[in-house]
Amino acid sequence: MRCSWIALLFLFAAAAGAEDSPFEFDGHTKLRAVGQTYPDDSLLRDLAGSSSLDTIGELRLNLAAKKYDWSFHADYQALGLYSEFLALGLPNDDRRLFDFTKVVADGSDYALVHRLDRFWAGYAGRKLVVRAGRQALSWGNGLYFHPLDLVNPFDPTTIDTEYKTGDDMVYAQYLRDNGDDLQAAVVFRRDPLTGERRSDEGTVAVKYHGFAGENEYDVLIGENFGDTVVGLGAVGSLGGAVWRGDLVITDADDETEVEFVTNVSYSWVWAERNVSGSAEYYRSGEDRDYFAGSLMIEMTPLWTLTPTLIGNFDDPSALLQVVTQYSLGDNTTFLGSLNLPIGANGTEYGGPETGVPGRYLSFDVGVFAQLAWYF
Repeated sequence: MRCSWIALLFLFAAAAGAEDSPFEFDGHTKLRAVGQTYPDDSLLRDLAGSSSLDTIGELRLNLAAKKYDWSFHADYQALGLYSEFLALGLPNDDRRLFDFTKVVADGSDYALVHRLDRFWAGYAGRKLVVRAGRQALSWGNGLYFHPLDLVNPFDPTTIDTEYKTGDDMVYAQYLRDNGDDLQAAVVFRRDPLTGERRSDEGTVAVKYHGFAGENEYDVLIGENFGDTVVGLGAVGSLGGAVWRGDLVITDADDETEVEFVTNVSYSWVWAERNVSGSAEYYRSGEDRDYFAGSLMIEMTPLWTLTPTLIGNFDDPSALLQVVTQYSLGDNTTFLGSLNLPIGANGTEYGGPETGVPGRYLSFDVGVFAQLAWYF
């Protein structure tokens, strides 16, 4: 990664403004602040005190080019980070095939990082799609938990899900005349300790997506980190609601793990406001039972409010997130969240044990605030 990458992107951006140009250029800047408080028995309080404030500034430049059936994408990110927990790790490509991430400057509590998050070339014909390079892939029908999404799934508590971090892969899709399609992906990864590419660190999977009347189904078979994976998914109508589900069986060396997720979504009008509700149940491969539910309320055409509860049935413990999004203008958006953990010490969301007597990995109230400008 060198400054020439940035100069090249800006050069293509200038070309994108020309008439009949095959290039498209856009991007955004985001400024994010995450405030967190810690209880007296939290191990994190020993490191940061009673509270912490992390800030992240992001610049993203997206370049796309298309000529006939061929296309190319290159998305550049520059991140400025300030945090008292930077020692826990910075963005890196230790596992990815190509190292497109570079730390420009860093200290005990700050860092400047830039990287290529997308860098792929592809062909899209009438029936065949092929892409090679750094890209993102999302499979499965989970709304919060994603057992069928084998490649870099979002954490259930992630607030900003606009972009999934890319991985190095070859992806192909074949479209059938009846509307079904066959997808395949090969994800290349390296051993983070040795830096060598290893087949048992990668992912190879094939997924068939089909229609049965008004319903849809998925059948997946593959290998993920050396383990054989078989998955089944379905989407259908349940009254006026949408039902989804995935079943994933992983044959590991020492045991067979079974994961299951199912959810239902429904939209209606309440007090002259549009409302979308969803509820999800997830059974993990470690035989833990999770639940998640949310209501997205359209307070005004420019403002949505989404209370979400994500929890562990077995502890029990949960995390309450109240997310708000407001459009400040044609190109400016505010995204915020109030986060409240619920549960006793020793539970997943109340604060797992750390191995240090009387100290837990626990949190009190947290806030998330992000301002984004798109161009």
